[in-house]
Amino acid sequence: MHELTSPQDMHAWSRAERSRGRRIGFVPTMGFLHEGHLQLVDRARQRADRVVLSSFVNPLQFGPREDFASYPRDLARDRSLAAQRGVDCLFTPEVQAMYPTEPLVRIAPGPMAEPLEGATRPGHFAGVLTVVAKLFHIVEPDIAVFGRKDFQQAMLVSRMAADLDFGLEIDIAPTVRELDGLALSSRNSYLNADQRRAALALSRALRAVEQTWRAGEADPAALQRRGMEVLKAPEVSAEYLALVDEELRPVARADARTVVLVAARVGPTRLIDNVVLGEGVASDVPVRGS
Repeated sequence: MHELTSPQDMHAWSRAERSRGRRIGFVPTMGFLHEGHLQLVDRARQRADRVVLSSFVNPLQFGPREDFASYPRDLARDRSLAAQRGVDCLFTPEVQAMYPTEPLVRIAPGPMAEPLEGATRPGHFAGVLTVVAKLFHIVEPDIAVFGRKDFQQAMLVSRMAADLDFGLEIDIAPTVRELDGLALSSRNSYLNADQRRAALALSRALRAVEQTWRAGEADPAALQRRGMEVLKAPEVSAEYLALVDEELRPVARADARTVVLVAARVGPTRLIDNVVLGEGVASDVPVRGS
């Protein structure tokens, strides 16, 4: 496995591989890899000849009171996991390499970024799309794979790639879950044992909404109330539970394409999750070996 830290070296490596007719798959991450990330690598491997994984904690997407400094990092572990999973090139730039000067020009994410995470984390998606755009230009992949757990982010990246004519395919992979339903996240490492159990309220709330919809209820307000009932649990403070379409607009009536998104704090840790009603939580991928 190659490990590169310079954007120029990464660009040259990718250009060389593409000149040999090889298709490049790309998995952008903020590191502290877990099985969810590694299954994105597997998916990229199925669609490409070479797989690039980036590990970069992007300061632009963290607010002033968010956890940039404390965000979990373990590059040695990431390096080992990436190599074991068959990553061909690990890109691990420093902040100074990605942002030699303060970036004055950033991606404006538009109205899809205003609700939900955008309302809670002002400026977050401008930071996300700016770094993703930079990474796309540096790596020049043929296909980039994102996880559906960060649904709003995935939809915004897809829309950016379409609207700005990036010459690549965006692939959205199912959420990876523990067998008890908890969606994998690097921030799960913040949870103690009691909080880990309490965090199951998010996936249970999604499952309750899905089951209520399958029983015939299509009124979004009624479905939201049902989800919020289940979300109430010790140490869980709900931020939102919303039913939207793929452009993050509230729906008048729930159907198989409706996405249910939830965000809550479990203790001090903020977690998000979602489900597409027609697919259900059960369609997501269990952790390998669990």
